[in-house]
Amino acid sequence: MSVTDSLLAFTFAAALLTLTPGLDTALILRTSVAEGGKKAVHAALGIDLGCFIWGALVAFGLGALLAVSELAYTVLKWCGAAYLCWLGIQLLLRPRQRFTLQVEGDVRSSNWFLRGMLGNVLNPKMGVFYVSFLPQFIPVGHSPIGWTFLLVSIHVCLGTLWSLTLIVASGYAADVLKKQAVVKWMDRATGAAFLLFAARLVLSKR
Repeated sequence: MSVTDSLLAFTFAAALLTLTPGLDTALILRTSVAEGGKKAVHAALGIDLGCFIWGALVAFGLGALLAVSELAYTVLKWCGAAYLCWLGIQLLLRPRQRFTLQVEGDVRSSNWFLRGMLGNVLNPKMGVFYVSFLPQFIPVGHSPIGWTFLLVSIHVCLGTLWSLTLIVASGYAADVLKKQAVVKWMDRATGAAFLLFAARLVLSKR
């Protein structure tokens, strides 16, 4: 493929991947509604950083280990599943009682940037996807490292635009979502979704 063909093909494929509902979408929506747009942006930026971390691992050859090592894949898979279970159980057992955009002086507030990043980094599917998907769009004779970061940047840009769209759209429903019953239902539904993602991750094969 030519450089133009590679960029267009990858952009289209990455757009389809971005629009497919998954863990990132669930995290952004829940954070935007329950914590506010600012923290949802933090989560989105954390997810973006997770993509770049995976991109760096793939670019410098470490990501290939996940494709050939069953042990490495299994260890990271179980770490990711455990993290998702922890998040899911927290939301199921301790759902929020009210909707607040900002709580002054709340030193216990969650670091959603870190949560977004960890949720991405601890998902071995991202590593396997990148190591098997990205090389297909690197033109022959071009730098694998440079092109890997270029393609990851395109994926991150698309993901950021989609996250911002979700954040803005959720704002229009803020009045309804401020109701206690709705907030508790959303937390529990998101917690259940995280547990399902964890189960799917555990049962997944390379």
